[in-house]
This record gives sequence, structure tokens and C-alpha cells, in this order.
Amino acid sequence: MDAFTRFTNQTQGRDRLFRATQYTCMLLRYLLEPKAGKEKVVMKLKNLESSVSTGRKWFRLGNVVHAVQATQQSIHATNLVPRLCLTLANLNRVVYFICDTILWVRSVGLTPGINKEKWRIRAARHYYCFLLLSLIRDLYEISLQMQQVARDRSKEKLLSQNPFGHSVADEETEWLQSFILLLFRSLKSHPPLLLDTVKNLGDILNPLDQLGIYKSNPGIIGLGGLVSSIAGIIIVAYPQMKLKTH
Repeated sequence: MDAFTRFTNQTQGRDRLFRATQYTCMLLRYLLEPKAGKEKVVMKLKNLESSVSTGRKWFRLGNVVHAVQATQQSIHATNLVPRLCLTLANLNRVVYFICDTILWVRSVGLTPGINKEKWRIRAARHYYCFLLLSLIRDLYEISLQMQQVARDRSKEKLLSQNPFGHSVADEETEWLQSFILLLFRSLKSHPPLLLDTVKNLGDILNPLDQLGIYKSNPGIIGLGGLVSSIAGIIIVAYPQMKLKTH
């Protein structure tokens, strides 16, 4: 109970819970819409989704400052690839939050003259760039982890296995299986990297759809957003599960 209280006392924790609720409503609404007699339930889910989305806007108003701080921290990363990816990603995240704030100001009627569609596309574009660069960083970290696991396995084989036990043909046919197994072991040994990758993959479906790069239905977007939100909840609840910058 104390852990839940600490979690909900954090702005990010409340935002993750609201986000999970929002995407759960989207997924359930998609599943129930084709069924007869569910019109009232679908309408309630739609209203709840809209209300939660509006509530999340308040939590995100101060995120520009956090994104700027994250950009400053990423500049000091020792490894070139993560430093470049994270710095550019966080810069896009700053612009995304600025666009999101402008859209919020327009939605409450303070600046009705703003072109909503133009700023929505801008926000989606910068959010997409942020997620894409974050995924490139994830792939780089995965490759490093796979190299480490491969080296460890090679040492084990030298100690415990006959080097002439497999033919070249066997190695070629088992390449894909070995790659998948190596990827699985790499992610299993590094849960923060797995969570960060899953979170970014789930999130990127929405901007891909908004920008027309890859069209998805609300069910797929809702499922991706829900999985991403659960990963985000775990990261906020257990800070040790956050992917560290080296």
C-alpha cells in the first residue's frame, strides 16, 4: 500500500495510470463497437477516454522542463551513439511538448485562431522522431548486449564442447534459431533494456498512424498504448528498471 501511495504521489505515476486507462478504453471500445446492444457502453468508454485524455494534459504541462533537463543530461553521455540519439530524441521531445501545450491552449479556447490540424501533425512528427531515435538507441544497446552474450557463450563452448561437433551446414541451418536465442538471452539478462524497447515500440504505433506512414486501427493502437503504459508503470514504480545512460 505504501508503494502504491508513493507511486500515485508522483506526477509521472498518475500520468501512467491515466494513460493506461485511456488506452484500455480505446481497446475496449474497438472490441465492443461491432457488437449489438453495446452502444451505451461504447459511449461511456468514449467519454471516459476523452476525460482521461484531457486530464493527462494537465500532468504534461511541466514536461517541457523535464525534457530540457533530460537533453542536458544526455549531452554528457560517454558513448557517442547513445549521446547523439538521446540528445536529438530529447530535443524532439521538447518541441513535441511545446506543440502539445499549444494544442491544449487552443482546446481550452484561449487561442481559437490556431490551426489545430497543422499543430497536431507537427506534434506527431516530433513525437515520431523522438521514438524513432529512442528505438535506434535501444537497437544499439541490444547489439552490444548480444555481443557480450555471444562472447560469454563462445568461452563456454571452448571449455565444454568439442569444436568439431557441428558441421558448417548445421551452423547455417541453425543461424536464425541461434540469433533468436541470442536476442532472447540478451533481453532476458537486461530487463531495463527490454522494458524500454517494448515501451517505445508500443508508443510508435500512434504517430505512425497519425502521419499516414503505417495505418492502424484503434484496437492495435490501444493495445500498443496499453502495453507501453504498463511498461512505463513498472519503470516509474521501480526506478532500477529504468534504462541507464552511460
